[in-house]
Amino acid sequence: MTTKSAAAAARATVYGHPRQGRDRELKKAIEGYWKGRVTAGALRSTAAELRRTHWRQLADAGVHEVPTGDFSYYDHVLDTTVMVGAIPARHREAVAADALDGYFAMARGTQDVAPLEMTKWFDTNYHYLVPELGPDTVFSADSSKQVAELREALALELTARPVLVGPVTYLLLAKPAPGAAAGFDPLTLLDRLLPVYAEVLADLRAAGAEWVQLDEPALVQDRTPAELNAAARAYRDLGALTDRPRLLVASYFDRLGDALPVLAEAPVEGLALDFTGPAAAHLEGLAAVGGLPGKRLVAGVVDGRNIWVNDLEKSLATLGTLLGLADRVDVSASCSLLHVPLDAAAEKDVDPQILRWLSFAKQKTAEITTLARGLSRGTDAIAGELAANRAALASRAGSPITRNPAVRARAGAVTGADARRSQPYAERAAAQRAHLGLPLLPTTTIGSFPQTDELRAARADLRAGRTDTAGYEERIRNEIREVVAYQEKTGVDVLVHGEPERNDMVQYFAEQLDGYLATRHGWVQSYGTRYVRPPILAGDISRPEPMTVRWTSYAQSLTSKPVKGMLTGPVTMLAWSFVRDDQPLGETARQVALALRDEVNDLEAAGTSVIQVDEPALRETLPLRAADRPAYLDWATEAFRLATGGVRPDTQIHTHMCYAEFGDVVQAIDDLDADVISLEAARSHMQVARELAAHGYPREAGPGVWDIHSPRVPSAGEAAALLRTGLEAIPAERLWVNPDCGLKTRAWPETRASLENLVAAARTVREELSGS
Repeated sequence: MTTKSAAAAARATVYGHPRQGRDRELKKAIEGYWKGRVTAGALRSTAAELRRTHWRQLADAGVHEVPTGDFSYYDHVLDTTVMVGAIPARHREAVAADALDGYFAMARGTQDVAPLEMTKWFDTNYHYLVPELGPDTVFSADSSKQVAELREALALELTARPVLVGPVTYLLLAKPAPGAAAGFDPLTLLDRLLPVYAEVLADLRAAGAEWVQLDEPALVQDRTPAELNAAARAYRDLGALTDRPRLLVASYFDRLGDALPVLAEAPVEGLALDFTGPAAAHLEGLAAVGGLPGKRLVAGVVDGRNIWVNDLEKSLATLGTLLGLADRVDVSASCSLLHVPLDAAAEKDVDPQILRWLSFAKQKTAEITTLARGLSRGTDAIAGELAANRAALASRAGSPITRNPAVRARAGAVTGADARRSQPYAERAAAQRAHLGLPLLPTTTIGSFPQTDELRAARADLRAGRTDTAGYEERIRNEIREVVAYQEKTGVDVLVHGEPERNDMVQYFAEQLDGYLATRHGWVQSYGTRYVRPPILAGDISRPEPMTVRWTSYAQSLTSKPVKGMLTGPVTMLAWSFVRDDQPLGETARQVALALRDEVNDLEAAGTSVIQVDEPALRETLPLRAADRPAYLDWATEAFRLATGGVRPDTQIHTHMCYAEFGDVVQAIDDLDADVISLEAARSHMQVARELAAHGYPREAGPGVWDIHSPRVPSAGEAAALLRTGLEAIPAERLWVNPDCGLKTRAWPETRASLENLVAAARTVREELSGS
């Protein structure tokens, strides 16, 4: 094993930390500010205290170099847009009038001005605000946030490293601004952007930064020679600056491939690389390029995206090998800890046997510092930690909690016929039209209706024993009655029950499936102030009893219109959970699919004619490297068809996707063989409708005409205009009218106004099509 002299320089660090606070203080302060209950000063004070708390906790745990600049009120990519002065023209007046309100206007929009588009941060469940850039974009440096937060950390006498989104990734994530010429490539703005980064780096150096981290995760994707040349030019120019801190270029989420030699040869002082999952290939890649002589290597050997304990001995072996490939090796997580909850020790309801298998941000920090200490001082210095780690790993590997022979036998018996509908789409479509009798341009919603404070309070009262099950269920029945009656009055064609009983579209099902584990405090940021508690997939999955049939059937008893059954699909159940890492994802997906198949069949038997199986995560889970995608799409689409393939031809299967770019998964969308798909489209101006048309997608589709991620209410005219744009790509007999996504996060006043405008828009365009 390593000796003390061989590894004396090893230090512990992290790239970023969860922002919300132990009790989601940041969320509460920001939403209070939006509602006028919290002043700007109070919001800033809460944020500053959270930053100080996080830094002190990291330092107390043994982290030698804390990150700054990773904290955000909404999104770190939006923070970068502010840092480089790339404010869209429509938001400049608001930003000039009040920087904080203008910032939130870019994120959320206003009644008069649309927000920036939002999409997934690579293959995670975090969402970023997409920069809008055009040939006339003028960049200007504003390093005030980055400098102020660095000074806060330095004032605590901590060693601090500012973390910035790198210039190449920023441009590769951007989209052409509205009005930009067709084919405009934001990367052509690199030479215009680099001087702004140079100014920010100089400001940070003047403020006391010794190192600055520049994150370039976009380079782990397949990149063209021109894009790789741009990266080489960017770091050649930044490396040549004389007035700058030392530069640490970071990548994560996958292997760098052809970008690794580009960064290894760049005149920067260090690289931070992921060494987990497929990115473990960096070990061979570094050897192939001759290592990093004279450079610092920050080795991400602790998985920053999942919650299982690290195999410390395996990580130490990797770190020992890396010692010969760099001048100095430090230890970190594979990426920012933004993607995991704060502290597993807060989960008092979790079986102690399982709890020892879990590692949240606090525990991962301890793993990182333990590894750094072991690398520096040898294994004897961490003998106790290694023994406890071996015991935890052995406990999980041998636990009957993780394996169910009956589930495994059923999954192993699946055949190709199980994952196919009994009739082709054309025959099914005719049977469904005859059975459902829907009008042209049928209207529907995605599933959820507003989750009011009263509903949340009712669930809290049930958990706390302040109300009994009978009282709670009567509250749910009342809500369903109101939601169904409102939809009928408004003129919606295919109704939903509104999901008042559901806390989350994944957690609700996970709590009813054997093999899943729910947490009480495991909050993770999804976007802005939206936090979720991803359940933990700890063992083999089965469904003990029906999960949705009772409430769906009750809603259907209240109306003669069809009510959709609403389920979350197998890929999304995995993507929005912390999945087990001890078997292939495809095997786990098949188990979840079979449990959902039972639910689909029970819904149909209870009289549900329209069943929606949501798969918003199909695109986000797409591997970042093209070579890895075919295998993923094979099991992902099979899992969906396995869940839905057992119904009659006249039962209409819907699916839904949002939060992502869909162009590169259109064939997979086709392969799902759903009868109807609804897709997020409002912010991207119906781009997905054009992509479906270009592919020749043969089924029905509902590209959204109402952006539900903003509180603004679209007018009937605006919705009708988007609908007409959709008709340019999708024939009227195959076009549905719906919002982008579920309405859970919206308030009732804006929901009523927006939904009524949506129905009015459909009515107007129907009349135009009929000539009346």
